[in-house]
Amino acid sequence: MLHPSSPTLSRLSHISRFTALTIPLLFSTFGWCAALPADLVWESNDTDPVYADPAAQRGGTFHDFMTSFPLTLRKYGPDSNGGFAGYIREGTLPLLATHPITGKPMPMLANQWAFGADNKTLYFRINPKARWSDGQPVTTDDWLFTLKMMRSKEINDPWYNNYYSTQIADVTKFDDHTFSITSGTEKSREDLLDSLPFSPEPSHAIALTANWVKEYNWKVLPVTGAYRIGEVKKGKSVTFLRVKDWWGNDERYFQHRFNPDRIEVKVLRDQNIAWQHFLRGELDTFGLVMPNWWHDKSKTVEFEKGYIERLWFYTQTPQSPMGLYLNTADPLLRDLNVRLGIQYSLAIDKMIATLLRGDYQRLNTYGSGQGVFTNTDLKARPFDPKLAREYFAKAGFTKVGPDGVLRNDKGQTLSLTITYTTAEHAQRLTLLREEAKKAGLNLELNLMDASAGFKSMLEKKHQSAWMGWSTGRYPAYWEHFHKVNANKPQTNNIMNIDDDTISALVEQYDKAFDFARKAELSRQIQQRLFELASFVPAYQVPYTRAGAWRWIKLPKAPATPQSDLLYWPLDGANSGYSYGGLFWIDDKVKQETLAAIKRGQGFPPVTLVDTRYQQH
Repeated sequence: MLHPSSPTLSRLSHISRFTALTIPLLFSTFGWCAALPADLVWESNDTDPVYADPAAQRGGTFHDFMTSFPLTLRKYGPDSNGGFAGYIREGTLPLLATHPITGKPMPMLANQWAFGADNKTLYFRINPKARWSDGQPVTTDDWLFTLKMMRSKEINDPWYNNYYSTQIADVTKFDDHTFSITSGTEKSREDLLDSLPFSPEPSHAIALTANWVKEYNWKVLPVTGAYRIGEVKKGKSVTFLRVKDWWGNDERYFQHRFNPDRIEVKVLRDQNIAWQHFLRGELDTFGLVMPNWWHDKSKTVEFEKGYIERLWFYTQTPQSPMGLYLNTADPLLRDLNVRLGIQYSLAIDKMIATLLRGDYQRLNTYGSGQGVFTNTDLKARPFDPKLAREYFAKAGFTKVGPDGVLRNDKGQTLSLTITYTTAEHAQRLTLLREEAKKAGLNLELNLMDASAGFKSMLEKKHQSAWMGWSTGRYPAYWEHFHKVNANKPQTNNIMNIDDDTISALVEQYDKAFDFARKAELSRQIQQRLFELASFVPAYQVPYTRAGAWRWIKLPKAPATPQSDLLYWPLDGANSGYSYGGLFWIDDKVKQETLAAIKRGQGFPPVTLVDTRYQQH
């Protein structure tokens, strides 16, 4: 389960600059407005390379799947943080994103931006073409309303309440298309671009009420992106429709992207059942990152006859902190010695070498691939049953029961329940369970439906969780590690870390102006997390792999160095990078393929391994 829960946008690089004359505006429909500073240097970016393919064809239905139906269509509030959140959140574009090849800021809803002299303020000019999917113009008032909404108790979302009250100081209107966002503290330009350009909510379509959470649980709101929700079949599917005459069609970085007319996302609760749907052509693509799917399951007639093609694409994306999250509020796990013992009880390297075919790499700390923000001095603790037993003994677990599991003087067995939401991970966890017996540790495996499992984690009802968070260009720590988020439901501090040292470091990290200092604090935070031993790093995957029916086409350069997925139909800006929506459906090839299947004829099998962005 991956989730980008904090604003992750773009960073400054070398971009084109121009200065525009400005006239102070004193009045708007809402009253007196601030005067726009006359010395602003407005910036834009219309010179970076385009990465979509002019040969792309518009039309058709893209068939995708999800393993559980979302608990809500809201982006905020209870149960909004599930696996389907990526689809919901990417319906509305951010002000800016990061170009996935050059790393420069690129226009989205804003086509110009400027930095204030106070090191706290970013100014924006909204693209005057920008429209909500119901035809209403996107205006400054949408950001004014969004700030009010994110701070309101009506949305019942403590994380957003805190972020928009502490990190966002103000939104100032200059006219209907010009405004500024001011940070709560001074920040570097990179940090301002990463933290301030938040996405808007449609002010004309939302009324904040005491019953907002319930009223908007299934309400479909207008969006600014290329796709809007068209049909919701509860428990079965969600269908997105391409916005007719979408305002972004002719914008430089949107041309030839977002090509299907419809996106149908079905509920298929088991990956193996979904696989059968894929082999029948009822799903257009299927992720093959998991080694057994790539190496074994794809040995079918559909692949051998070339109906389905395989692509292995190396990337340079920030890596998710995938691993085991220990709930330190649990009575057993409050003891640091128990947590340290667990660290040495998990044979993750063996799991990678055997079940994962050596395709994955061991993760050493909380995420990686974020440059100097990653503490490369840290190394994950190895599997060492003897050392594990020494730590367990310090915690009082010195006796061995008839089942080989350690016990303490009170008769309590050393047992850890692992909640997980991906059935395909059962084999991996079973290997860890069998090896953990050598350390006297019993692992109980608890597979849950994705939505219910993640809800359980947010409600802090788990003992431990096997999962990963999505991540942006730079780490976000407050939501995961600060003590104010511990022992509270619906926060991302699922380890219930209540530690003064790491909380102080996180506060300094959020306020740090100097970028090098911020990176240093990031490394210190990761060091303290290592000392707390509440997170067991598992693995990282520096590539993406997928199979696709041969009628699903990609550009000649099939993806970007920041493409988390090869066939993501939306923008991708939740990752901070605008990489998605590059594929299209070739109907002529589809009919050709279906006819060949009926005749029993095939095509040459296709397996492509693209290493253009591989890091050595």
